[in-house]
Amino acid sequence: MTVRQRRFAMVMLVVVGVSIATGLGLKAFQKNILFFYNPTQIMAGEVPSDTNIRVGGVVVDGSVKRESGSLDVQFALTDMAETMTVVYSGILPDLFREGQGIVAMGKLGPNNVFEASEVLAKHDEEYMPPEVADALAKTKTSTEDKL
Repeated sequence: MTVRQRRFAMVMLVVVGVSIATGLGLKAFQKNILFFYNPTQIMAGEVPSDTNIRVGGVVVDGSVKRESGSLDVQFALTDMAETMTVVYSGILPDLFREGQGIVAMGKLGPNNVFEASEVLAKHDEEYMPPEVADALAKTKTSTEDKL
């Protein structure tokens, strides 16, 4: 084997090694990625089924229903264009209330009911998660354009 052939074999070995490492890294990332959607996108069917996602919006006033004797809660979430139902079983954050922006993580169940595994609420009167603020701004501009 000449020096040139050995050098070429070494370069090819490095390229194959880097390709394998990149492929494994991307596969690991894919399992841990959570995409953000708003209620309009979910109701339009843009969400992949059986995948963990985040959904954000504002809790609709008068929509929170708690089952007595359990931690189950159901509420409506809106982005001011579409409204969807969210179900959650667990302790809600102290700052969770109607008319407030939230982000819920979980999976989309049957009949476009979002089954949340975690609910996050904003931390003061001024803050809204950036994804929710962007989604609400886009919805507001598209609604104004239609008028």
